[in-house]
Amino acid sequence: MTRLLVIALLVCLALAGCKSGGDSPSEVAEDIDAKAMLQGIWIESATETISFRAEGDTIYYPDSTSQPAFFRIVGDTLYLGDQHYLIVEQDEYHFCFQDMTGEEVRLVRSEEADDSLEFTKKKPEILTLTEVVKIDSVVNYGGQRYHWYIAFNPTKYQVVRTVYNDDGVGVDNIYYDNIVNLSLYQGKHCLFSRDIKKQMFISDVPQQFLEQAILANMQYDRVDALGFHFNATLCIPDGASCYLVETCVSFDGQFSMKLLEY
Repeated sequence: MTRLLVIALLVCLALAGCKSGGDSPSEVAEDIDAKAMLQGIWIESATETISFRAEGDTIYYPDSTSQPAFFRIVGDTLYLGDQHYLIVEQDEYHFCFQDMTGEEVRLVRSEEADDSLEFTKKKPEILTLTEVVKIDSVVNYGGQRYHWYIAFNPTKYQVVRTVYNDDGVGVDNIYYDNIVNLSLYQGKHCLFSRDIKKQMFISDVPQQFLEQAILANMQYDRVDALGFHFNATLCIPDGASCYLVETCVSFDGQFSMKLLEY
């Protein structure tokens, strides 16, 4: 019996050791004193520009397009959203950390009451359409009159893009994706009407790109014997990367897609 108790005790100690050795930052107690010390508005010491305001467990930015981020301080590390930064120095009036490139960012606490006005703006902007946009035109082909309609409908589906500010800190910009309704009529007869979503382009656009992109545009191109050709543009917001995909609606209402360029 004694031998069994000893074995059981050793197993418990081993399990406890494994658990304590595998603690993630979220499981380790944060430094409450360091978080309290960071409360307030901080200014980049070299440029004297406002960097951020820490309030509670959230960091706010003066830039109206950057979303607030939850933060924690654990040991010598600042965890900010999905990013983490090594703290080099911190006291009541100074805060220094390393950005994503390893460069030191030195901040000083603001003592100017007017600096708080930079944070009284409206809530962070969503950098996409906020209302329905409609375009349409009439096309004559083969002695027939056709009418196409394109309606851009903003959605509540968010696309998050992380950018780096002047301090080398990753901040999230939020965009709303669009759904495009494409309709084609021959006289009063509807040949085609469908909501076009970015997920429909998975066969032509890599999934990793598609997850970060929005359906930015849909334009009429031409009509020929194959049907009516429209070009869909899928772009990473505020980036140079875009895919141009041709969408074709045939005269019998069939829909097809083909990658044109990247």
